[in-house]
Amino acid sequence: MSSSSAQPGVSDGLAAWLKALGDKALRIDEPMAVEYEATALQHALDAEGRYPPLWVRSPRLPNGEISRFALVTNLTASREQVCRALGLDDHRQAASWWAGRQERRIEPVTAPAAHAPVRDTVLEGADVDLRLLPATVQHSGNPGPYLTAAHATTCDPETGIDNSAIQRCWIKDARRMSWFPYPNSHNARNMRAWHERGEPCPVAFWIGHHPAVSVAAQVKLGYPESHWPAAGGLIGEPVRLTPSLNFDGTLLVPADAEIVIEGLVHPEATAPDGPFAEYTGFLGPAVDAPVCEVLSMSHREGAVLHDCGSGLADNLTPDNIAMEGKLYSLARAVSPRLINVHAPAQGRRFLALLQFDGALAGEVRDALAAVLAWRRVKTAVALDSDIDLFDPQQVNWALATRFQWDRDLIRVDGLSTSLLDPSLEPGRKTASKAGLDATLPRYPSTPPVAHPEPAALRKAADLLRRLTDSGLADDWPQL
Repeated sequence: MSSSSAQPGVSDGLAAWLKALGDKALRIDEPMAVEYEATALQHALDAEGRYPPLWVRSPRLPNGEISRFALVTNLTASREQVCRALGLDDHRQAASWWAGRQERRIEPVTAPAAHAPVRDTVLEGADVDLRLLPATVQHSGNPGPYLTAAHATTCDPETGIDNSAIQRCWIKDARRMSWFPYPNSHNARNMRAWHERGEPCPVAFWIGHHPAVSVAAQVKLGYPESHWPAAGGLIGEPVRLTPSLNFDGTLLVPADAEIVIEGLVHPEATAPDGPFAEYTGFLGPAVDAPVCEVLSMSHREGAVLHDCGSGLADNLTPDNIAMEGKLYSLARAVSPRLINVHAPAQGRRFLALLQFDGALAGEVRDALAAVLAWRRVKTAVALDSDIDLFDPQQVNWALATRFQWDRDLIRVDGLSTSLLDPSLEPGRKTASKAGLDATLPRYPSTPPVAHPEPAALRKAADLLRRLTDSGLADDWPQL
């Protein structure tokens, strides 16, 4: 993986990555409870707009004991850190960068178990106890400890083509956990194909990796298509894989992951799952979910369990970056003057901001229509090149001064949507979506934007820096 700064490689392990961050990570050495406390700290940090990874060195389990595994959460909350992990210095260019790389493919390489750090320790059968993992209980109403950043890997029984996706698991006891693949997900499709043959579905959950691999593996693909070549294309090097312990090479897992759990999901085996927080910020309802019978667990020496704060920036940022790349490709295909796309975490995955430079008649509406066709997007806003997509004040200014509801609104009803949208009434499966063209009309009477004199602005910025550095600005009001 190419990067302008010296960073641990993707095979060096998550702990090496965290150590290299130094003061950019929040290292907590005193015991911290996995029940509520770690997630509560994430909520407090989100409220202040601070996004350091939280490296809990002594996570306290529900029984009061200290886990032998460390815990990291908030790992992917910061856009800057996620993009730097991928080798991209400027997070503002994530949309075009991801769009340019998402079609690249670099085939994975296979490493024998002797050269796979995730096989440092192998536990099988009765030696496995999932309750020793520092799985978190995140929110009031959650029924128990969850694995929240486990990449579930399955394959189609006919073609053998694999799929990998982050999907939650509720640890029920030592070797049993529920697993919730969304019904329309590729993993659920693979599972149903195994069950239709009357066979249990093999599944491997890999947890924790260099952030570049964890994020790149979330690339949006068609079915069936393996995530490993696509992830390699995004990070610029092959992902190292190793054969699973139980499935005769049917499934491959990342050789450099922190933890791998392997098991079988039998037909008709289900159990209650949830309520659990979703990316919307609301608790999703309790559901019946497949049950995984765990066969083995292996892990690195000194393994770190990766947790993801559901409904927080940690949960939203990596998927939104991938979404920006997808939307950039869709909109750019119909509007060559599109220059950027941003899906702000504040909009969950329902809001997309599009930026144009001198779009011709009809281009903006074409692009808005293309983006609204993407299932999760509910509102898309078009903006001029002088508006900073990453500054909510500028976006609000554009909406307030450049938009007329009767002229600039596109409304489309009956489009596909995320059924997690809490505004949908019971039974509704489609959404009403809106495109807002907040680009400034170019009439002869259109006034120019008010700008300060450039030399005076530079002088003012220098003065402000000196005042800030001296501490004189510490008590100034911010709102």
